[in-house]
Amino acid sequence: MKLKTLLLGAVAATAFAPAAFAERGSDGQVNIIYWQAPSIMNPFLSGGTKDVEAASLVIEPLARYNSSGEMVAWLAEEIPTLDNGGISEDLTQITWKLKPGIKWSDGSDFTSADVKFSYEYCTHPEGGCAQVTKFEGVTSVETPDANTVVVTFGKATPFPYGPFVGGESPIIQAAQFAECLGAKAPECTEANFSPIGTGPFVVDEFKPNDVITLSANPNYRDPAKPAFGKVLFKGGGDATAAGRAVMETGEFDYAWNLQLAPDVIEQMEAGGKGKAVAGFGPLLERIHLNNTNPSPDLGPDERSVVRPHPFLSDPAVYKAMSMAIDRPLLVEIGYGKAGRSSCSWVPAPEVFAINPEGCEVQDIAGANALLDQAGIVDTDGDGIREKDGVPLKLLYQTSTNAVRQDFQALIKQWWNEIGIESELRNVNSSVFFGGDPGSPDTFQKFYADVQMYANTFNGTDPQSYFGNGLCDKAPTPASQWQGENISRFCDEEFDALHAELSETADMAKRIEIGQKLNTIMFEKGGMIPLVHRGRLSAHANTLGGVDLNVWDSELWNAADWYRAE
Repeated sequence: MKLKTLLLGAVAATAFAPAAFAERGSDGQVNIIYWQAPSIMNPFLSGGTKDVEAASLVIEPLARYNSSGEMVAWLAEEIPTLDNGGISEDLTQITWKLKPGIKWSDGSDFTSADVKFSYEYCTHPEGGCAQVTKFEGVTSVETPDANTVVVTFGKATPFPYGPFVGGESPIIQAAQFAECLGAKAPECTEANFSPIGTGPFVVDEFKPNDVITLSANPNYRDPAKPAFGKVLFKGGGDATAAGRAVMETGEFDYAWNLQLAPDVIEQMEAGGKGKAVAGFGPLLERIHLNNTNPSPDLGPDERSVVRPHPFLSDPAVYKAMSMAIDRPLLVEIGYGKAGRSSCSWVPAPEVFAINPEGCEVQDIAGANALLDQAGIVDTDGDGIREKDGVPLKLLYQTSTNAVRQDFQALIKQWWNEIGIESELRNVNSSVFFGGDPGSPDTFQKFYADVQMYANTFNGTDPQSYFGNGLCDKAPTPASQWQGENISRFCDEEFDALHAELSETADMAKRIEIGQKLNTIMFEKGGMIPLVHRGRLSAHANTLGGVDLNVWDSELWNAADWYRAE
């Protein structure tokens, strides 16, 4: 990754734009399959990547990142910078100018009022917003005129591109969501399933955890796009079926997130209908450690809120659990060339990553010795250690996926060798990542001791993503179980360093702070990093315009897709 993509002024002037098409909708239907089915089309109410990406076909941000990691203007005329006067000299304000003439899909005008409303929606004190870290430090969003948005921060903010940038921070229509503020947000089914947008497509029908049908937006700003008049977006099944549907049978044109063993991918490509595409971004497979108590003996609003965890709060326990894992073997069986061992929460851009000594070396003997020295021993001879009389028995959950179940089985075995017993559980991915505040099975509620999954962030600056480790970003009943601090990690040093990062302009210093934040999350029990995963998807040989993007939604340029001969 070139250093220029990390710099505050590293932006590209315009969005990716291949040759124009002859006529909107002339290429018929494109078929997309995500084996993790979207459950909502509002990314403010779900932290699931599948939901963010599906929604990106419809609702858009002011700016986003292209496949090279450069920030590009989207609904804005240009990227505000110090040089062009868009960022104030004291670094407390950023002013966005909207592209003139943009319409919502219902034909109404897109204005600055919609941008301000999106801020008010996500930061409403009575609601829960999965993307609230994007607005960290913002004190106001003002609209001097219909095409101007002024975002003010409470202090100097050298990287002011959190709000309204990337697929995770889009603009929603004020008129449609006006009655959906605060606690009412999850109740607005029509708006959450069928948002009015500025993107290339509009929702015809949304069936949660199943199928989305979409049509070309008749009011899209480029009259020649999108080339496809219809989209069939199928969700569910598994990664194997999704890969085969593109590369072997040709039923679908695009398959996302093919979390499959390398030899399986090779066999599928031999089918001749499509090919796999891959790229390394910040995607990390990891095990989150619950810093609170998930005991079912507690009430539903106390589980994963009451502190501390009976034994995972002990450094000897979580460090031994990490030492027992053979990361290179996990890479070999799960990802091959599309994976790398990692002990870094943010593994990319590479300058922010850490590589703790011994990370790649499995050390069962050392893990046992560490627990023995801490006095966490098996007192009754049943093979399970106890801490303060509590057996080290844990519920280990993840989403349903063949690679993840392989990982669970191996890690259960390794932890058993150091006296920790694991009960394995897997949950349908559409439910696990769905964000439904009424479901007990979401990764946000975390009704387990440890859970494994991967996620990523938009862009090349991890400031907002590191904000997901802040004490006040933990999902709770008060936030309707929204929030990205899934481990309920809380550390004063981490919070202070993140505050320093938000005020730091010097890139070398930002990198230094980022590495410290990575280290704290690993050393103080937020998570156990496992594998730095490449994004691996597949597209049909007849689908043109695909530009795999590891820094934003993979569907970021769907308006440019077309049917190739």
